[in-house]
Amino acid sequence: MKNFLVLLSVCFTFIACNDKAEVSSINPINWNKRTITLPTTNALISGKTYLSVYSEIYGLTEHRTQNLTATVSIRNINPNDTIYINKAEYFNTNGDPIRTYFNKTVFIKPLETIEIIIDERDKEGGSGANFVFDWSVSKGIHDPFFEAVMISTSSQQGISFTTQGIKI
Repeated sequence: MKNFLVLLSVCFTFIACNDKAEVSSINPINWNKRTITLPTTNALISGKTYLSVYSEIYGLTEHRTQNLTATVSIRNINPNDTIYINKAEYFNTNGDPIRTYFNKTVFIKPLETIEIIIDERDKEGGSGANFVFDWSVSKGIHDPFFEAVMISTSSQQGISFTTQGIKI
């Protein structure tokens, strides 16, 4: 019985040490289902948008931080036209690339929203994390709208706030 308890304890320790943070709740297979090849006509215009995202914020002092879950919303605000997102790159506070969520063009139907979720346990981005999105739209329609909602609940306290993308 004692050996069994020791073995069980070692197993739990091993599992706890290998608990990797989920980096996104969006399965990459879902991005592949949205992939599209754009026509090579001049009918589309391209742009870039910067979006600040906070995976952690400071509390009380610079030595105490609180992790946040971030929901990145990529919205097509056009009621009749599809838009295209060509690349979504995530960077940390130092400007170093963390991951590319997709680098093949995906489509967003009229008035549709797609999302990227940064898990609360994913601290790679830090207090100055950000995204850069490359996108294409037909001439004369609205650019995509990018917004992030950061949230955390701990004990009986909750924090939430939003950021909006800036065209660069």
